[in-house]
Amino acid sequence: HVQLVESGGGAVEAGGSLRLSCAAPEGIYRRTFMGWFRQRPGKEREAVAITGTNGGATYTSDSVKGRFTISLDNAKNTVYLEMNSLKPEDTAMYSCAAKCAMVSGRPTGACTYWGQGTQVTVS
Repeated sequence: HVQLVESGGGAVEAGGSLRLSCAAPEGIYRRTFMGWFRQRPGKEREAVAITGTNGGATYTSDSVKGRFTISLDNAKNTVYLEMNSLKPEDTAMYSCAAKCAMVSGRPTGACTYWGQGTQVTVS
């Protein structure tokens, strides 16, 4: 059955903003590292922003730092990705993931749970 539910993708103009949402069952959401990966055309999947749902450390990739912000709503078991100053190179399939392994503050790319992905297209 579906465990992570993503929403908020779409098409926007360069310089615009978009917010992605990922809702998780409480048993998955609590006390874990979760967040967002993306796969751009012709490139391998990369971590975008990962955070601890219990208030732990946050990882943000250099390519989006200062433009994207990950946040949590614990009452809704939901993680968000606020994307500002969007660029065409941000065009990608964005996937929510949970129970992600972290080594030295960086995600390894190994996560137990994945959403189906939501497309973001910037023109």
